[in-house]
Amino acid sequence: MSHIFDWIFSQYQGVPTHIVVLELISVVFALLSVWYSKRENILVYPTGIVGTGIAAYILLFYGLLGDMLINTYYFIMSIVGWYLWTRKVDETHFVPITMTTKNEKKWSILLFVGTLIFVSIVYTVADKFNVWTAYVDTVTTAIFFVGMWLMAKKKLENWVYWIVGDIITVPLYWYKGLIFSSLLYFLLTIIAIYGYKAWKKNLGKSPQTLLK
Repeated sequence: MSHIFDWIFSQYQGVPTHIVVLELISVVFALLSVWYSKRENILVYPTGIVGTGIAAYILLFYGLLGDMLINTYYFIMSIVGWYLWTRKVDETHFVPITMTTKNEKKWSILLFVGTLIFVSIVYTVADKFNVWTAYVDTVTTAIFFVGMWLMAKKKLENWVYWIVGDIITVPLYWYKGLIFSSLLYFLLTIIAIYGYKAWKKNLGKSPQTLLK
């Protein structure tokens, strides 16, 4: 076991200590955020705001512009989602979990394609399309953009996007040397699967409380 930890920390040689510490903090808050999302708990958003804010700074440091944009977008959508989740459909019930409508599916496709184009332009202008990971990063960015939008609207299908995006991100981050973040996304994949199952059970049910 000690050899594993020695290898993990060896990947961070030459990396400023504050970056490593911030990555660990970001990992903890990201786990908390997804866990709260699974439980349909409003704390998903304040924990998400802290985690994504830190992650955006770290990813900028590593030059992963697509993922940095993802976390900046998460930060903004966390504020939007916080508002949407706390809207009441009556005096005692909040907005329920629902399936995406045909119109929302069309918007999901448009958001996915639009994000691909936007991130590709950013990478081209920054001259970052010099490694294969940049192309993968543009795809995962588009996937996560749609997932976050659907989560803010409390749509069951948001979990499908998280699962697919997480599975792709695990080896991407491992390859880039972000070991803790790679392990994080592995755990997030598992939580997302359980999150989908939990939300499916509560489909159409309007919660009386968002703190549970």
